[in-house]
Amino acid sequence: MSRSEFDDIRAFLSDETTHAADLLRVARTLIDDLEQARMREAMLSTYYLRLLTAARASVAAEADGAPDPLAFVKHELGEHGQLPGDGETVSRILADARTAAALLACLEQGSSAGRARGLRLRRCVGTGRRLSH
Repeated sequence: MSRSEFDDIRAFLSDETTHAADLLRVARTLIDDLEQARMREAMLSTYYLRLLTAARASVAAEADGAPDPLAFVKHELGEHGQLPGDGETVSRILADARTAAALLACLEQGSSAGRARGLRLRRCVGTGRRLSH
């Protein structure tokens, strides 16, 4: 949530003409948003720890002389559709912001499947959010 969105919410909350029902709706929406952010953080932490574990296992496998030390990393990348395509160069992958965007889209898709609970009141995040009286 941007700084201006926080300022909008503060102004809405401090406005004495705001009705209790409106405040309750905003509170519920903010709680939903907070819960979704917490779940996303937990999911990203899990992905990070799995990738870190795979990287460490690959380094240990290389030290042990394993025939395919990158198998752990390859598996983890494959699980999320992030294996490099045929002919992709290292420099392209490192410079390609679309790879990161694709990973984020996969993460968003996975997390939104679990929260399809019908229509929400309104989101308190985004650039087009307005609070009404």
